[in-house]
Amino acid sequence: MKHFLFPALLLSIVACGTVRQATPREGTRVEVRTETEIKIDTVYLQLPSISQSAQTIDSVSVLENKYAISVAEVSDGILSHSLDIKPVNEPKPVEIKTIYRDSLVFVDKYVEVEVPVEAQLSKWQRFRMLIGDCALVFIFALIVFAMLYILKPFKNVKL
Repeated sequence: MKHFLFPALLLSIVACGTVRQATPREGTRVEVRTETEIKIDTVYLQLPSISQSAQTIDSVSVLENKYAISVAEVSDGILSHSLDIKPVNEPKPVEIKTIYRDSLVFVDKYVEVEVPVEAQLSKWQRFRMLIGDCALVFIFALIVFAMLYILKPFKNVKL
């Protein structure tokens, strides 16, 4: 019986505890998103100006280029031929890779808000609460002593 008394007393003390508010807390999580976008764009390359010339005894001379201006001239039985390349912007397709990184921060914040009490307890109300607590302790003590008194004759009985 004395092994039952101590846990019963502990349970009665714990059962009369007041309600406690949860402490404010803050939770943070970060989410990172990465997207890669590939676009094909056109870049213009400028070719340098180049001059070429050739001389020959023959009556025909050909200098040919995609970007050239050719001038042929015969003087004193010698054919002079010159080729001048114009500066040209040549289009060239290029892949442009764009990487978008976006990080989202989620913050969960719990804030404790105090609620004002409209009125304080009067002295009479506080006295009644004290009497109620004392009455509960007295009733609990009566129950424990009654159980000890009732179970005392069964102490000598063996199972």
